[in-house]
Amino acid sequence: MIGKLTGQVDSVAGDHAIIDVNGVGYVVHASGKTLSRLGGRGSAASLLIDTHVREDAISLFGFADTTERDWFRALLNVQGVGAKVALSILSVLAPDELARAVAAQDKAAVARANGVGPKLAQRVVAEMKDKVGGISLGTPSPAGVEATPTADGPMNDAVSALVNLGYRRAEAYGAVAKVMQKQGANTALNELIVHGLKELAQ
Repeated sequence: MIGKLTGQVDSVAGDHAIIDVNGVGYVVHASGKTLSRLGGRGSAASLLIDTHVREDAISLFGFADTTERDWFRALLNVQGVGAKVALSILSVLAPDELARAVAAQDKAAVARANGVGPKLAQRVVAEMKDKVGGISLGTPSPAGVEATPTADGPMNDAVSALVNLGYRRAEAYGAVAKVMQKQGANTALNELIVHGLKELAQ
């Protein structure tokens, strides 16, 4: 199994890149956001890899960081979501955006992805709701460089505060996500907590 590839970019196409590792070119399928971070031909690249083995093919899926890979794996557990659809969703929604969409049950945001209709979008946000709190959020990494997940500032602080008050993490995340959706991403921590409590009380 291949877990990571480090080499040089040979080429980037619509839904994949070829990564040259010591003269061997690996075809790596990736989201549009990950592909856009890769540099031009000859640029250094390091991607985390999820290897899928079937009778007729071995497919490599690449990710800029562990957060995107974790979301990809989680999406594959949703009925009707295969690797292509999972990458399509991650092409239009970064991990933090997808987390907020799931927490707020915003199926319209998920339906923006190619190949995702209203019914599938509803299934994604419904089945992922209880998992959103268990997947860490990451920050975008420089081109081709693996990133380390970090806290999402006031949002995670607000969620932690609500969890400390006895609420389940998935519930707290959903409440804070709804507050941010209504009031904006720059809402102050104390406002997130206060309005998050109001959302949970409804």
